[in-house]
Amino acid sequence: QLHLVESGGGLVQPGGSLRLSCTASEDSLRRYTIGWFHEAPGKGREGVSCIGNSGISARYSDSVKGRFTISRDSVNNTVYLQMNSLKTEDTGIYYCAAGELVYVSVEDMCIRSAGRYWGQGTQVTVSS
Repeated sequence: QLHLVESGGGLVQPGGSLRLSCTASEDSLRRYTIGWFHEAPGKGREGVSCIGNSGISARYSDSVKGRFTISRDSVNNTVYLQMNSLKTEDTGIYYCAAGELVYVSVEDMCIRSAGRYWGQGTQVTVSS
């Protein structure tokens, strides 16, 4: 069982930045494909960025490409989502999810939400 914990959400003005963190204590996240998902108010959950074993295999949705960056920190067993140039439509709850690398590709994670483990989410509000 993997217990994912997200942090770093908050209130930010349009154009601002936030960095979200996803961490776990039970196992190394390097064994997992990790995805970040956005659930806007009243809408479904969308995969915005996912990462495989290395940054080369990162994937981004069209809505965040060029603004968000996903990365791994093996020392701290954390996956980050750096969010720049935030827009009001980025508002919502952000979840991280994990699926074993050997079974779940970046495409599986981002397109088919193939996470076996999910965090509780962190709220991001972009408003002036």
